[in-house]
Amino acid sequence: MKKLILILALICISCTEKSVSSVSNECNEKPEYFLLRPEVEKAFGYSHAVKICNQIKISGAVSMDANANPTAIGDMEQQMKNCYEDLGKILEHFGASFEDVVVENIFTTNMPKFLEVAGYRNQIYKNNFPTGSWLGVKELAFPEFLIEIELEVHID
Repeated sequence: MKKLILILALICISCTEKSVSSVSNECNEKPEYFLLRPEVEKAFGYSHAVKICNQIKISGAVSMDANANPTAIGDMEQQMKNCYEDLGKILEHFGASFEDVVVENIFTTNMPKFLEVAGYRNQIYKNNFPTGSWLGVKELAFPEFLIEIELEVHID
């Protein structure tokens, strides 16, 4: 009986290894990095997006200008719109759209204010909403930032 269990376990491990290795061999692309505001991103030490095969990971977008100065200070709805505008530019760079977004995580320092304007997302996601989380946080990178939105994208 012990031998049978051991043999079955080895067969299962072998099958798992084959399926994992076949998935990992499907894509041999090198990561493609994208900087929306190169000077700002280099100064802070991050890439705004990285595409590997048909997956794109997009760092949190905040409401800032080209010099990293916060914009729309105190205005949650306008900050959210500014975030989506930047995210749209990144998606466009990769030939994607908001319809390709599969995960959206939103971080906010003021959840009640965010909930008041969250309906704006209906203009962004017209067919399906992505999965994701809405998280209330104590603070973001700069005290003027009220919201930060990060995305994960799957393209065909």
